[in-house]
Amino acid sequence: MKPQEKTPSLKVNLINDTNWSLEKQQTDKSTLIIFYRGLNYPVCKKQLEEVASNLEEFTKIGIHVIAISMDTEKRAKITGEKRDINELPIGFDLSKKKAEDWGLYLSKRITDKEPKLFSEPGIFLIKADGTLYFSSIQTMPFARPKIQDIIKAVTCLRIKIIQLEENFKTITYK
Repeated sequence: MKPQEKTPSLKVNLINDTNWSLEKQQTDKSTLIIFYRGLNYPVCKKQLEEVASNLEEFTKIGIHVIAISMDTEKRAKITGEKRDINELPIGFDLSKKKAEDWGLYLSKRITDKEPKLFSEPGIFLIKADGTLYFSSIQTMPFARPKIQDIIKAVTCLRIKIIQLEENFKTITYK
């Protein structure tokens, strides 16, 4: 998937017993999808808690956020209970096919504590029109983009867009 391309459809169940669909997101906001490995991974725990602690900031800059894994409902609900991520929507049961559609790398477990198959992390910022703005796809659990860096980049971009729009309004044509 490349920037400006339409993203694949995506529907998942959430741990609060509701459903989420990318296609049904508000058309005036962007969506940040964070694919994470699952329950047993400390780097995922840290990332989800960082995202959850910044949800208000994401809302201010016009971004919906969701975290999704291939975990079962039971494992995903434990993630919700054991992490400090109360307001963060958590999706589960991402299929192998959907993970592949999004270009995520798949790994097999190395211990019995892990699911047999899980996706490696990925972050996707989708514009309101459903096209990809940026993505970061990992082949392993480390070296993920910092959440504050994403917030700063989007904030800077929005300021530049507003400035361009203001400059365009001051141009007069004869």
